[in-house]
Amino acid sequence: MKKLKNALSADGLLNIYCTAGYPALNDLPKIVNALHEAGADIVEIGMPYSDPIADGPTIQRSNKIALENGVNIKVIFEQLKACNPEIPKILMGYFNPVMQYGIEKFCAQCEETGVDGLILPDLPIELYEKRYKTLFESHGLSNIFLITPQTSMDRIRKIDALSSTFIYAVSSASTTGKGEGLSGATDYLRGLKLLPVTHPILVGFNISKSEDLALVQEHARGGIIGSAFIKYLKDKEDVAEASKSFVKYITSTAVSS
Repeated sequence: MKKLKNALSADGLLNIYCTAGYPALNDLPKIVNALHEAGADIVEIGMPYSDPIADGPTIQRSNKIALENGVNIKVIFEQLKACNPEIPKILMGYFNPVMQYGIEKFCAQCEETGVDGLILPDLPIELYEKRYKTLFESHGLSNIFLITPQTSMDRIRKIDALSSTFIYAVSSASTTGKGEGLSGATDYLRGLKLLPVTHPILVGFNISKSEDLALVQEHARGGIIGSAFIKYLKDKEDVAEASKSFVKYITSTAVSS
């Protein structure tokens, strides 16, 4: 968690999501290390699942391909050992596979492989607070919660109270990668600075161009990009070079951290 907290002290952050096991089974270390070298501040690693309810078609397809490639949680932890230890890493996935793997074992291996945080959209906040908060924090894991334009102020306050690093603000009520950009979201983004929270906010969903990232970085601590990067990797022979060129493209008009 310490690496993630340190990264969050800067402005203009770039957090890039990749799906473990995609495009090929062993690509994760190549992608993570290249993103770090290219200047990404945080990497969010998707743990593929057969029913990724919070994700749009692009990431759903990458999940399907990754599962067909043979990726699983055990493989991900093995590959994390080959990832640069300096870049903060967040695992994003769904609670059922983590339960099946064994939650205590999962948390221990997160700590062992340098994972700083978790995003588990289907883990109820009340269940986390009652049963898992102490366990996660004992292994240095920050549980990262999502808010949307429809989230009530009471719930935002509760999320802030339970957060330890940052809050993930979804730019719209849709799933990821709809291709709609941030049209119509400017008022919502402006309002993020007015929220009664003590933790920084990163914004994700539908950031596909450098102008989108620059807009998000103007109103929040940083942006999270997933579907646009997954699309960019498709059919690329050299995923490391593709990762570096994507960072260069997406930050061409963005705020530097």
